[in-house]
Amino acid sequence: MYAETEGIILKQIKIAGGRKMLVIFTKRFGKISAGTSLKENSKNKATLALRPFVYGKYRINKTGKYYHVNGAEVISSNYQIGEDVDKFMSASYVLEFTEKLLPEEAPDPKLFRLLTDFLDLLEKRKKKFDTLVIAYQVKALAYNGSFPRLDACVLCNEKEQIKYFSVAEGGVVCEQCGEGSKAKELLLYTIDFGIVEVLRYLLEQPLSSFIRLALDDNILQEVRKVLKEYIVYHLEVDDLKSEEFMN
Repeated sequence: MYAETEGIILKQIKIAGGRKMLVIFTKRFGKISAGTSLKENSKNKATLALRPFVYGKYRINKTGKYYHVNGAEVISSNYQIGEDVDKFMSASYVLEFTEKLLPEEAPDPKLFRLLTDFLDLLEKRKKKFDTLVIAYQVKALAYNGSFPRLDACVLCNEKEQIKYFSVAEGGVVCEQCGEGSKAKELLLYTIDFGIVEVLRYLLEQPLSSFIRLALDDNILQEVRKVLKEYIVYHLEVDDLKSEEFMN
């Protein structure tokens, strides 16, 4: 089967014989692993489309269970990401997170568009990239169906007296449930610093609104901590290599 699809390179691995194994988030097939024999040659425009962060068009052959990239062209190189260390690490983290989040061969056009928008906005943004990264993660969780419940207590459905955010239970918890016998097991965070409002805002606003907006550093630190705990607990997405280089 021969097909053409838009895609974003998530990872490139060099293997024997000058070949490469690519992990590509494609618009048509979802996340796939594909081999290619295209050579690294500065005069060959197709090889430019094999680099991470590139949004391109790929000509793919599928034989049985195996994909092979026969040709490619760049739609957007996002080259400025590679010229800034902080941008590079932010983009690397998001690509690694997205790869862990996606199942194999499951098309997700909404998340695909979100990722292309993220890379475009990151390239244009001048500083403080963490807010854009967090906004991407929040929206990705929502598209994945894994976003926490924020409208009522996840344990009793109470909409008043909301006092905590429980990582383990997957959302907000009222005062009575939070102070019950299981309180120490729920990985509770108080919501005094406005985590619910921040998460709602990040979810409801279009990603484009974060091209310049930046969260307060203290709020950002708290939200990042809670999101990390939540993602590790519910999705088992942990030990991201790029995370240790994030600010």
